[in-house]
Amino acid sequence: MDTGDRLLTPGEVAALFRVDPKTVTRWAAAGRIGSIRTPGGHRRFRESEVRALLEGDGVVEEMREDDAANRPRNAGPSNPGMGYGPPNGLR
Repeated sequence: MDTGDRLLTPGEVAALFRVDPKTVTRWAAAGRIGSIRTPGGHRRFRESEVRALLEGDGVVEEMREDDAANRPRNAGPSNPGMGYGPPNGLR
């Protein structure tokens, strides 16, 4: 079933959403964005689906918020006003 849709790499999708390519891979693994696998096992994303998400059906904002839970602890605070250190004031 060839729809003529261009396939994007995780890096290309990440650049559009301004996130790390690993974040895009996590979204795909969680089923938040559809992907296909190449014969070599690499993920590719349909450009039409990515563009639809970018145009705002609400899913993208939800994914960005959820991604904060997957951020490495040494990545710094998501809110610059919060400091570094243990969460919930556990110091």
